[in-house]
Amino acid sequence: MEYILTIIIFFPALAAVMGFVVDKNSIRAYGILVVVVEFLISVYMWYLFDNSDAGIQFAEFIPIVSQYGISYNIGIDGISLFLVLMTTFMTMIAVIGLTEKKDIKNLILTVLFLEMTMIGVFVALDAILFYLFWELSLVPMLYIVGAWGGKLRIYASVKFFLYTFTGSLLMLVGMLYLAYVYFQFTGNWSFNLMDWDMLIVPYHLQLWLFVAFFAGFAIKVPMVPFHTWLPYAHGQAPTIGSTILAAVLLKMGTYGFVRFSLPLFPDASVAFMIPMAILALIAIIYTAMVAYAQEDIKQVVAYSSVSHMGVIILGIFAINTEGIGGALFLMISHGVVSGALFMLVGVLYDKRGTKMMSEFGGLAKTMPIFAVIFGVMLMASVGLPLTIGFVGEFLSLLGFFVVSPTITIIAGLTIVLGAVYMLVLYKKTFFGPITNPINEKLQDIKGRELFALAPLVMIVIFLGVYPKPILEPVNNTVKQLVQKMYIKASEPTTKSKIAKYNTIGEKIQ
Repeated sequence: MEYILTIIIFFPALAAVMGFVVDKNSIRAYGILVVVVEFLISVYMWYLFDNSDAGIQFAEFIPIVSQYGISYNIGIDGISLFLVLMTTFMTMIAVIGLTEKKDIKNLILTVLFLEMTMIGVFVALDAILFYLFWELSLVPMLYIVGAWGGKLRIYASVKFFLYTFTGSLLMLVGMLYLAYVYFQFTGNWSFNLMDWDMLIVPYHLQLWLFVAFFAGFAIKVPMVPFHTWLPYAHGQAPTIGSTILAAVLLKMGTYGFVRFSLPLFPDASVAFMIPMAILALIAIIYTAMVAYAQEDIKQVVAYSSVSHMGVIILGIFAINTEGIGGALFLMISHGVVSGALFMLVGVLYDKRGTKMMSEFGGLAKTMPIFAVIFGVMLMASVGLPLTIGFVGEFLSLLGFFVVSPTITIIAGLTIVLGAVYMLVLYKKTFFGPITNPINEKLQDIKGRELFALAPLVMIVIFLGVYPKPILEPVNNTVKQLVQKMYIKASEPTTKSKIAKYNTIGEKIQ
């Protein structure tokens, strides 16, 4: 279908503009209709997608500033396909399960604008277009946190904006300089990623450019020590804001590493492999310990997100099919599971007006369905086999084991900390006697809340048992990516390391 990606990008924004004339009493139904249609269009795109083709599909190219090689250039491959699907799916689930009651019309319209920017990031193949969508995504999220957040919402939203905007500016400098390098080699300006893929950047420039792009991506992930904005943003954001932030926005950073850093700077990516792994390891250990010390349920889930993102970084910088493919699968699984956990915490907050573990206890007796769903998501979060969380974690660690067994073993053991703080949270919240009489009157989830959460449970179990629908097209594209890194590497040591790390599956020729 021609222009299907353009439709997927701009349909939510167009619907948001039209939504201004919709009556506030009908806006919830209107919002749900829009996100459901958007999701169905993305599913149709998946149906049309050729899993055997590892290249770019549904490409659209329109010159904008031809003199400088700036264009409206979009397309998807196995790497971005499921991130687009996750974005439309999680946005749909978040809107269906929307619990906020304050100024709901503007909130829903803002979420629709945010959906446009997130999808744009995942399909943009022009660096300037990518940057525009990347920066535009800050505005609706700033508004969501600042207008519908908690008592410290202004501080949280400003901190989120300043951190991510500063990193983005450094990334923009890297993009402009890389375009200049392309101009020096070819005599033409271009911001087309397909053109940049043909460019072999000198090793010393790769190191500096890697650092420039790292600034933008690492803050968005966020990697330690750039993570301090995230607990505030999650803690103060409304439920729908936390759900979309955890499910999609954080993945924009890890996607950037896969889409830009690895293929454009293969030598630098291998050179920074161990430093990146150490930062990831620190994140896994440190934030897991901080999560264990929290009394606020939402803060536990927020810090656990940083810890899990560390595992994703490990997989990406394994520089092999298993690691990168596992990291991409873990991006999908973390999006589903963390988004669901934030929705579940939001349900509790709406019923009790508190997120503190000390205020609960014995909820399994009064809210058995809620307890079961929370338990399933908790087990997926800690990577229990036959859940969606296990597949990505296992492949990410398997991939990095070839690089460094020591780092991988430490990371694997410290993931156990995730089970500790999550099980402690579950025990304090759902088991034991009901010490607070208010909790005896709590009603179990039903209706819209159950309708939103039930599909997430089915996905967690189905993809945990049968991950092939995602892994097959992802791995096809990842194999091509690793092969491209091997060919473009200018340092003999880089080529030998890439070939060495790809010893589990298909070897690099």
